[in-house]
Amino acid sequence: MSRCLRLETVLVVGGLLAWASPAFAQSTVATKTLPVTGNAPPVCAVGSPRVAAGNQINFRGLSGNTLQIDQMIDPTTLAVAAASVDVKFDAVCNYPHRLRLESQNNGLWPTLQRTRAPAPGFGSAVPYRATVMWGVVNGVLNADAQARRVNDQQFNIDLPTAGEIDLKLNIAPGASNARDNAPLLAGDYADTMRIFVEPR
Repeated sequence: MSRCLRLETVLVVGGLLAWASPAFAQSTVATKTLPVTGNAPPVCAVGSPRVAAGNQINFRGLSGNTLQIDQMIDPTTLAVAAASVDVKFDAVCNYPHRLRLESQNNGLWPTLQRTRAPAPGFGSAVPYRATVMWGVVNGVLNADAQARRVNDQQFNIDLPTAGEIDLKLNIAPGASNARDNAPLLAGDYADTMRIFVEPR
């Protein structure tokens, strides 16, 4: 008798398993993981320069990427005339980076190299001041025109930044590498200002 009882128990249990099996199969969810990946490389981009409206004195504006001073000297004293301009660049950098200002000549110098020393009492180069604002940076580069050389300033930015680089150039009245208000020697003067947004 106990043997039959055991057999019935097994059959009943087997019957319950057979009945429950289709319901168990219906509630099973098959899953497959599909990773989606991508990469945003570290990039900085700087747009074309534009002169801020109403913020220029004695500059003709931009011709391509070139700034032209309207009147280099005071016609009476022949000393350097005051000039200033505010140039803006749209820019973005998606990682911590460095902003670097570079003056190729450390001031405005004659485009033709002179073979002789300048005449005593005359200026032969023009110093200027460049102020830059970008994100949290408010920096200055003084191109003092005391020697013809590359002059640069670097500023570290700890955060990604987007907006405008604001570059202001200022030539003081009478600025000279000789003495204040010295007459300036005749000729064409130039410098190249570069803005780098680069890895640190």
